[in-house]
Amino acid sequence: MFIADLHIHSKYSLATSRDCVPEMLDFWARRKGLLLIGTGDFTHPAWLAERLEKLTPAEEGLYTLREDLRIRDETEGSQPASRFIVSGEISSIYKQDGRVRKVHNLILLPSLEAADKLSRRLEALGGNLHSDGRPIIGLASRDLLEITLETAPDAVFIPAHIWTPHFSLFGAYSGFDDIQACFGDLTSHIHALETGLSSNPAMNARLSALDGYTLVSNSDAHSPANLAREANLFNTELSYPHIARALDGRDPGAFCGTLEFFPEEGKYHYDGHRSCGVRMKPSAAMAAGGVCPVCGGRITVGVLHRVEALADRAEDAEPPHVQYFESLIALREVIAASLGVAPASKKSGAQYDAMLRGLGPELYILREAPLEDIARHAGARIAEGIRRLRSGQVDIQPGYDGEYGKIRLFDAQKAPSAVPQRKNKPQSRTQAKNS
Repeated sequence: MFIADLHIHSKYSLATSRDCVPEMLDFWARRKGLLLIGTGDFTHPAWLAERLEKLTPAEEGLYTLREDLRIRDETEGSQPASRFIVSGEISSIYKQDGRVRKVHNLILLPSLEAADKLSRRLEALGGNLHSDGRPIIGLASRDLLEITLETAPDAVFIPAHIWTPHFSLFGAYSGFDDIQACFGDLTSHIHALETGLSSNPAMNARLSALDGYTLVSNSDAHSPANLAREANLFNTELSYPHIARALDGRDPGAFCGTLEFFPEEGKYHYDGHRSCGVRMKPSAAMAAGGVCPVCGGRITVGVLHRVEALADRAEDAEPPHVQYFESLIALREVIAASLGVAPASKKSGAQYDAMLRGLGPELYILREAPLEDIARHAGARIAEGIRRLRSGQVDIQPGYDGEYGKIRLFDAQKAPSAVPQRKNKPQSRTQAKNS
């Protein structure tokens, strides 16, 4: 089994770290425990040139960083070289049925050559691929899908962060109420959906129309340190064809689930108005008529509200299947909460590095490392913080209107999270064979 983060960005995207280069992405992928990451931004000419220079072919359709460029230190341990899969996010802004639509889509491709071919075609259609690694294209999502499949028939096309209010498939302000309305006659080519930071599989299970889709989660990272804040579990061969088959459901058991934010931590979970510091449950926002009680301005409709508006299952209903997932908090945040310091503090950073040196990569520490080993290397307080995380004993102040939520592990009043944890934990194929 391996962990993959398929949706990231390069230094060529707006509002991203200058450290989003292949060397640092590979380094942080190993620190996190990711074996596979997206390249991000495949349409940007300068990024394509940099990848052609720095990446070498690995397994079919995958790449790895040149050995002479690999950053080594004690905190990345003996993790194998990370693999890159060609990926990119495209922003489609267009008018359909009398409304402006703004939908972001994630595309995976089988090679850098396919990326170059698709990029040239999009540029010929008027796309400005030089200004932003996540370009804005004036094509309907359905037409972008058609062009992608014509150029690369084995491409994987995934609507991105589908609940985000302003730029997504189901976005409250510029999206659609169902997938068919967005992709029309090509809807059958959509097999996977990205749930985004503010929702999880349990929330998505409230819509029976999504039952047949693979629900993926990715970091959408704008800096290397944010890799794996959400990620995917695969139990298949490490190659583009096998990954594509896992995502479209042709290989049952190959896609095993996701690692998630607590959705309340996402910056659009609740309704609200950030300028006035107003955070509201959907019911309260509806009672207020969608108006901020402080200034009278419009409240931003959050993901939870949008899910409830489209759901055809009650919150307490038992759907036939909820895809496996685990809710996690970044290790530096656990350390900070446990020690009473800021996540960006030197003390938190030093402890983080020491834990990676002594225990292994971040995702292993958060999910699997024995608590007694954690206590021995980092102290009982941090071990207790990770125990609480694993059991869902967190206190959550939901995010809203672009403001990330706040997760607390050591409040005086600790409320268990409502997010289900570790449902039907997947076995590796070897484990299943031997059980």
